[in-house]
Amino acid sequence: MNTEEQFISLHKQAKPLILPNAWDAASAKIIEDLGAQAIATTSAGVAWSLGYPDGHKMTAALNTQVALHILRVIKIPLSVDFEHGYSDEPAVVAENIKPLLDAGIAGINIEDGTGSPDLLAKKIAAIRQEAERHGSKLFINARTDVYLAALVASADRVGETIKRARQYAAAGASGLFVPVIVNGEEIARIAENTILPLNVMAMPGLPKADRLADLGVKRLSAGTGVSQMVWHTAARVAGAFLAGGDSAVFESDAMPIDKLQGLFSTSV
Repeated sequence: MNTEEQFISLHKQAKPLILPNAWDAASAKIIEDLGAQAIATTSAGVAWSLGYPDGHKMTAALNTQVALHILRVIKIPLSVDFEHGYSDEPAVVAENIKPLLDAGIAGINIEDGTGSPDLLAKKIAAIRQEAERHGSKLFINARTDVYLAALVASADRVGETIKRARQYAAAGASGLFVPVIVNGEEIARIAENTILPLNVMAMPGLPKADRLADLGVKRLSAGTGVSQMVWHTAARVAGAFLAGGDSAVFESDAMPIDKLQGLFSTSV
């Protein structure tokens, strides 16, 4: 079974595939070492780690470089947050995906944002065609921002999401990602009305994984959650050290150097 097939199979389990999203090789390797079944990147975390704001500001080439570093150190499938494909032209999006397909990624996320669902459908179709030329069963996770960007009135969001899910499935999508949805009844209605495995994102008020499984969810992502907490901790510790120059701030909650060295000893 190749990595794409492995990744596809992970969306057919009884319990949701849980993905604490990574943003670089170190975070990916640590997450793998903790027993994750796959790695997915967070585009925001990747962008921040490279000194860019989130939202289509970094380049496709930079995103690919990060993916290559991650693939060098992990053995489990990798899904890359591909943002909007880094172009509004489906043909250019297809060109942008080629280096990632050559590298052997298992999946991507690609989003509609505030753009036309017709445009995302065309991008998905172009990516699927390119993946087939590469002999890849790439898992294309279509992210719709109906909830995230409040694209329609709250009463219409379930219906609009289902409508887009059908369009994206027809274009060649493999999964449906609906970030910031938390209402269990709405989650269940969407899951029941799409053939695509449903992915939701960790949010305050979201049911736990076991309950999400009952609602029909197949994938649960952390989004930016892990990276935000890591950098908050870094700011807190660095701030304490700057304030007093006290080395005691480093005496707890630090991953041992031997552990970190061991994680990467076989990847050089």
